Amino acid sequence: MALNIADLVEHAIDLVPDRVALASDGREVTYAQVEERANRLAHYLQERGVKPGDKVGIYSRNTIEAIEAMVAVFKIRAVMVNVNYRYVENELQYIFDNSDMVALVHERRYSDKVAAVLPHCPQIRTVVVVDDGTDLDYASYGGVDYESALAQGSPERDFGERSADDLYILYTGGTTGSPKGVMWRQEDVWRVLGGGINFMTGEYVADEWELAKTGAASPPLVRFPIPPLIHGGAQWAVLQSLFSGGKVIMHPEFDGHEVWRVIEEHKVNVIFITGDAMGRPMLDALESGRPGTGEKYDLSSLFAMASSAALFSPALKERFLDLMPNTVITDSIGSSETGFGGLGIVAKGQAHSGGPTVKIDASTAVIDDDGNPVEAGSGQVGVLARKGHIPIGYYKDEVKTKATFREYHGVRYSIPGDHARVEADGTVTMLGRGSVCINTGGEKVFPEEVEGALKAHPDVFDVLVVGVPDERWGQRVSAVIAPRAGTRPALADLVEVARTQIASYKIPRSVWYVDAIKRSPAGKPDYRWAKEQTEQRPADDHHTNGSAAAS
Repeated sequence: MALNIADLVEHAIDLVPDRVALASDGREVTYAQVEERANRLAHYLQERGVKPGDKVGIYSRNTIEAIEAMVAVFKIRAVMVNVNYRYVENELQYIFDNSDMVALVHERRYSDKVAAVLPHCPQIRTVVVVDDGTDLDYASYGGVDYESALAQGSPERDFGERSADDLYILYTGGTTGSPKGVMWRQEDVWRVLGGGINFMTGEYVADEWELAKTGAASPPLVRFPIPPLIHGGAQWAVLQSLFSGGKVIMHPEFDGHEVWRVIEEHKVNVIFITGDAMGRPMLDALESGRPGTGEKYDLSSLFAMASSAALFSPALKERFLDLMPNTVITDSIGSSETGFGGLGIVAKGQAHSGGPTVKIDASTAVIDDDGNPVEAGSGQVGVLARKGHIPIGYYKDEVKTKATFREYHGVRYSIPGDHARVEADGTVTMLGRGSVCINTGGEKVFPEEVEGALKAHPDVFDVLVVGVPDERWGQRVSAVIAPRAGTRPALADLVEVARTQIASYKIPRSVWYVDAIKRSPAGKPDYRWAKEQTEQRPADDHHTNGSAAAS
């Protein structure tokens, strides 16, 4: 038995070849068509020298071709490299070089950036270009049209045996430093993200055909992963669907109204978002109704909304629950370094400021600095740690590998730095990444908790919280706020709202107003950018008493 991504996709192809696998903008592709087209691209890449273990970049928004390319890469035991489509040229060159990429599949709209970077990356010998309606030149660097490449490849499935040890790499930007390639064995990442362990019961899936058989015996589930495919959660939402014969909706651009229109059109059952960055525009669109008419959207097909990887603030959760009473809303935890770690079902009236409170799985724990479990109800803050099916390490980075993957009491853990507290009932409340924790007068403040409290103010559209230097307290809590159009909430009003949810020492003492908060395409906060805002000019509003740590 080879618990391999390509094998698992092929099992569903064999059982439900005529089902629609992918849909986008009026176009649908069946499982049989995914098979033929992925096989053709796989053979094309093979014939140009791509071997097992070689790295192939996919530089695309959420398109059908991006998924076909993913499957093709896995079929020939090569390694997919997810390329952030918002990167500037020096960032592109870094990931091309760092990953040892030998081939690239990209949308035509990025041809100018690729043309500028390729002369510095001679190891990339094959470039396949997906037509997207733009007209940038790619012939100058030897790019080949995607459909022409497919026409040159065989449609047959004749790739030989694969292995559970085949590599899956996910490049993650994190909150600090350069992107890092998290290396997983394919079986391990399937266990924690692809359904290889039942998320609710913790039981192992023993039969590699089980997901395909179960899916084939049921009506297809329609999933809509809204975050871009550079985000691991979006990749695995797609792969989970392909393993089980479901239908995935691909939509290349994010817009609040477009999300609800797509849900209506395709009768979507499950949507995936990354917290407030997507939730806030979606909520505004849902509340206002269809542009021009204000009519309500038909959400009768939707029964689940899942958020992960970014803060989903309490105020937004409550409003979604009011508007979608028949939809289950979940908040899950995990990272590129751990996979899925726990799930919380959002209930009316139970929301609190800060990160989600979840029930962690059996392989996840909150431990102290000595690797011992944190006692439930003690109030002690520890770090989230996962054992069992965890990554091999970071690609070409032994220093960071040793820092994140550590052994305690004979057990190897993945510890990416997420702080958490174990409540008296055994549930776990996430507090945020330790690298952005603020120390004010000896008190630790986690930005996500403060951000969630500030978003209860109706004029706060988005916010990031950082620490700024303070002569007396070391750091003081400060906020960079993007207010709603036409508003500018006073700090005193923000403080009044926040005080109802968080302790006084966590209250921001300074605020900077900006037009928009910078986030990654996946919605993750850019705290380095927020810090730069506080360094470039004086605060727009502030209290004169510094920190409230002693109050």
